[in-house]
Amino acid sequence: MSEELIAKYPSLKKAFEAGDDYVECDDGREAKVMEYIYSHPELDKMRGNPERILEVMDEFSGQKDLLISVGFQKKPILRDLITTEKPSVGVELGGYLGYSAILFADQMRRNAAANPEKSPLPRLWSLEANPVYAAFVMSVVDLAGLGDIVKVVTGPAEASLRRLHQSGELQHVDFLFLDHNEKLYKADLRVCEELGIVGGGSVVVADNCGRPGAPDYREYVRALSRFETRAIPCFITPGDLADEIDVTRVLAKE
Repeated sequence: MSEELIAKYPSLKKAFEAGDDYVECDDGREAKVMEYIYSHPELDKMRGNPERILEVMDEFSGQKDLLISVGFQKKPILRDLITTEKPSVGVELGGYLGYSAILFADQMRRNAAANPEKSPLPRLWSLEANPVYAAFVMSVVDLAGLGDIVKVVTGPAEASLRRLHQSGELQHVDFLFLDHNEKLYKADLRVCEELGIVGGGSVVVADNCGRPGAPDYREYVRALSRFETRAIPCFITPGDLADEIDVTRVLAKE
């Protein structure tokens, strides 16, 4: 890793020096980034300003401690997908600190505003198993002024999906984002298929398919003719082009 890269992103030094022993989350940095946001000198400028909140989270990740949020290098890829697909209903499995919820909801709102006569108010369901992280998501979503679009649901993904479907609140998903435990990607996608909320026309986007990887999921979406899948190479950290985002379009039932 170059000295120039570390000088630009000091948080990389800790990760580089720790090597395989590096802890990337659940070590208190999540609370620290919330403190960083709410003690920031530009807090007032962040209110109702989704893009500025994401910039401050990226600032923390680059200067203080790396965050396993989507991050600034994947941000344009995912924003372009939302812009192109124009989902009315989105679901993310794994809310973490609210980065992707803010990114998606902001662009979904922009899409709707561009065609208000035909576009209903979009809905993004952010499903997060960890109640502390779910509270963080709620907090930053409120700060961004996106509470009318984002609904945070706390609990394991499968149980939350089944409950939302049974209640009638979730009948179809245009855009499903998988960003929780990679070992659950395949199982949770199959739950969505079983419930009928993912079907023809849905787009499923899976993060971290390159590293740490989701081999069972990748095999599944490439084995069936109803799925059309492509991989987008991307950075997992600055300077490390080792990850891939899988984009799968659901064509029809076999």
